[in-house]
Amino acid sequence: MHAGQASWNRLVEQFQAYRLKGAFAEAEKAGLAAIAEAEKTGTESELAASWNNLGALYYDTGRYAEAEKQFQKALSRWDSLILARNAEIARGMGNLGLLYLKTGRLKEAETLLTRVLESRERTLAPDHTDIAESLNSMAELYRAQGKYVEAEGASRRAVLIWEKGLGPEDPKTAVGLNNLGTLLTLLGRYADAEPVFQRALAIDEKVLGPEHPRTGSTVCNLAELNFRRGRYDDAESLGRRALAIKEKAFGPDHPEVALSLNNMAMVLRARQRYVEAEPLLTRALRIRETALGDNNSDTALSLNNLADMYRLEKRYDEAEPLYRRSLEIWERTLGSEHVTVASSLHNLAEVVRRKGRDDEAIALLRRATAIWEKSAGPDSPQLAIGLNNLAQAYARQQKYPEAEPLAERSVAIHEKAREPDQSELATALVNLATVYHAEQKYAAAETAYRRALALLAKGPEPEGAAVAVSMTNLAELYRVQGRNSEAEAMYEAIVPLKEKSLGPENPEVGRLLYRLAELYRQEDRFTRAEPLYRRSLAIMERSEPVESPALAGALKTFASMLRRMKRKAEAVALEAQAKAVSQGQAFAAVPKN
Repeated sequence: MHAGQASWNRLVEQFQAYRLKGAFAEAEKAGLAAIAEAEKTGTESELAASWNNLGALYYDTGRYAEAEKQFQKALSRWDSLILARNAEIARGMGNLGLLYLKTGRLKEAETLLTRVLESRERTLAPDHTDIAESLNSMAELYRAQGKYVEAEGASRRAVLIWEKGLGPEDPKTAVGLNNLGTLLTLLGRYADAEPVFQRALAIDEKVLGPEHPRTGSTVCNLAELNFRRGRYDDAESLGRRALAIKEKAFGPDHPEVALSLNNMAMVLRARQRYVEAEPLLTRALRIRETALGDNNSDTALSLNNLADMYRLEKRYDEAEPLYRRSLEIWERTLGSEHVTVASSLHNLAEVVRRKGRDDEAIALLRRATAIWEKSAGPDSPQLAIGLNNLAQAYARQQKYPEAEPLAERSVAIHEKAREPDQSELATALVNLATVYHAEQKYAAAETAYRRALALLAKGPEPEGAAVAVSMTNLAELYRVQGRNSEAEAMYEAIVPLKEKSLGPENPEVGRLLYRLAELYRQEDRFTRAEPLYRRSLAIMERSEPVESPALAGALKTFASMLRRMKRKAEAVALEAQAKAVSQGQAFAAVPKN
């Protein structure tokens, strides 16, 4: 070995050591020095390997355009070398294929990654670790394409080869486990995913250290899993740890930082902390647009998630163009039948519905559910959610015969799941109950409401909005059946929940107080009804428009009760106020007795 080759080998070893530690600035210096040494000695194979190494570093740090140039130079030089080793060419092609995958060029990625796998399987032993590398890359490609069965098979085979060839605690084994856990999470198999992530994290922390960027990626994925399982405290804590690791390792503008920002925002959004979530989503979008471009699937995801935020804040005019832009990107990069396109159609349908375009929303939902049925399968959780929302859309148009079988099938899919998402199952049960309720199938509706409430009571927000909605619906079900005592008990439990979440002067609180007052009045419990009427009317006066039929009707109802209580003068005053409201005139406050 001549002196120049020894020097080059030493620089490459330094490069690999720095890269493994996440010391990217030092790795780049060593990589550039290795290129210079190879150019000085004129060794073509070493020069190609050096370009490939530097491209891998640029890929790690999100400098994708620079990475592509290095990979292309390496492949071009290897192709010109008669004695080039197949392993080096395959490694370069694999790296370029992963770059194409990361930047949303799935067809180019598939061509290269498939070619590399076929070459390795033809020339190497079936348990060679390079085959595991290709299988892991193919699993990521299959996942991006929505081919989940193929993805799981390739991912599990890669893990087995790495475990056998490198050992159960090698960082590569952790990479395979991390990718497998990500796939299982995507498939809703949370109980299977958690021990896989935990094992990957234990390896990363032991071998690479708690601050290594790979450790940060595993922590980020574990945070996502906890978020999906409704463990918001754990998700937020893990998410903040992952973000801190990645910002320290990569700097503030890396796509991996954008991923952590996005995941943190999802947790905050679930906790209705929208003011905190929005700037994280905006920053993630800016990073991805700059690093990945406007035609990238991850950029589309950031557009979609920011649109979600606007939708939840009822900023529908701002949400719709972002949803449409993300849909266009996904259709272009993934194809019109991809499951992600179905999710995008589903989200757009919700905004369109909120803007009063029900027929357009139904058309979007029908297309989304058809894609899910074909691409994700007839028992997928995404299909269940889509069917549920399509059922709601039909129910809003009072097309209950169309709505009922869709809602029933949604519930059945959730129940059949290996680990049903309890919140989604509860939502599906509530919506099925509302269809039964409208069809006057009261016994079936009551059963569904009660099942939903039992699930929600065990969830992360046992006093949240979903619980209050279900209790209100059940109270109304009791009322229409004349089961007033049960309805009263339910309303008495709902009012403090709404006062706590919305405030005591919220119009929704006023409506609940009025309904409870009505029940007391119908049972001649006037002394219980009166203070509730007065509170509800005071809220309505502040929130209803000048000519409010609801307010006028409520004043007349209260007046009729006061007449029965022999308080004619007060009743006459209220009736005059009701007339003034009907005519759009100003009126004095409800008189107190």
